[in-house]
Amino acid sequence: MDAHPGFIIASRRCAMTPLRQRMLHDMQIRNLAENTQRSYLIQVSSFARHFRRSPELLGPEEIRAWLIYLREERKLAPASLHPTIGALRFLYRVTLKRDWSDEDFPLPKKPLRLPVILSLDEVATFFDAIPSLKYRAILMTAYAAGLRISEVAHLKTTDIDSQRMVIRVNQGKNRRDRFVMLSPRLLEILRTYWLNAHPRDWLFPGDVPGHPITTAAIWQACNRARQRSGIQKPITPHVLRHAFATHLLEAGTDVRKIQLLMGHRSLATTSRYLTVATSAVCSTTSPFDLLPHPAPIPSAPAVPEDV
Repeated sequence: MDAHPGFIIASRRCAMTPLRQRMLHDMQIRNLAENTQRSYLIQVSSFARHFRRSPELLGPEEIRAWLIYLREERKLAPASLHPTIGALRFLYRVTLKRDWSDEDFPLPKKPLRLPVILSLDEVATFFDAIPSLKYRAILMTAYAAGLRISEVAHLKTTDIDSQRMVIRVNQGKNRRDRFVMLSPRLLEILRTYWLNAHPRDWLFPGDVPGHPITTAAIWQACNRARQRSGIQKPITPHVLRHAFATHLLEAGTDVRKIQLLMGHRSLATTSRYLTVATSAVCSTTSPFDLLPHPAPIPSAPAVPEDV
């Protein structure tokens, strides 16, 4: 019998072995998001189940073999392997206190892909294709404030501060609170929506009483609106967030301000929008235009025709 087989079968029997419990406590102490905790436990369970042994009995060779299996057999993209690496690093370095280097957790390099960016006209066309006042208010809020889909879904009526013209985002990604601007035009939309729906606690309540709208419902409404709009570009709630950041940058907003509005921990994350803000980048003066004008290039002598 394996030392801790429960980590392998916990997802099927809802058991909680000592190792699994210890890892869970370590994540809770460090205040990791619940989704992260759930994902890490699933990743470690899959890893242990593949080798049919407790993670305590596995090492760097098994980690390498597991990543090769996921990449070659399961055909996972490099970006999809990052949660697996994060989970295994946490388990072995934090919970099991193994003094292993980064080389023991080879992290595949993610290809740099530019996000899809909608033009202002495309955003307007997209909004016009949303027949529901509620979903129009939801998706307009996502764009007007640059919010993540989960942040929009979990807004409360008290988060809309019309006196200070700000929206409070409670416990966004990385469990951080922040304020974002409240557009006067968005405020009009939200007031119209409020008079129609009279939400009490959650600004956008779901079908289940006392619960907010689900992110799946927002995704579905977004997809239906994209089909109605006739826009060929992929449009998701996160594409609206990308458009928010890019349009701000093109309007001359400082990158640091955009970082704060987006809730990015690193300025490098925000700076990637410089690569897609075409009006801001292409309007930059080339140093070639600053050079003194050279003397005119003399005309080449005419080539005599063959006799």
